[in-house]
Amino acid sequence: MTSDPVDILDDLADQVAEEFEAYRQPDEFKVVSLVIDNNDPDRPTLIVHVDREDADTLADEIEDFLQERGARTQRERHSNTDIRVLATVD
Repeated sequence: MTSDPVDILDDLADQVAEEFEAYRQPDEFKVVSLVIDNNDPDRPTLIVHVDREDADTLADEIEDFLQERGARTQRERHSNTDIRVLATVD
């Protein structure tokens, strides 16, 4: 039985939020933001937005974390401090 990709991505988002909790403190600017883009029902995507100085280092950790859990990842770089890690699953 296969799970719905959105459910899998939702679970991954919860895991990322827990693992990188230090970057997501309430009432503070969130260095790591999470959103699931479900506009394409055939390919929902978890978007992990990293916004800080030296974003590459944290994006590397997040990308490794997602890949270890079976996600395929890709990056979008908007600047040195603005990187999005995109994760998809089958």
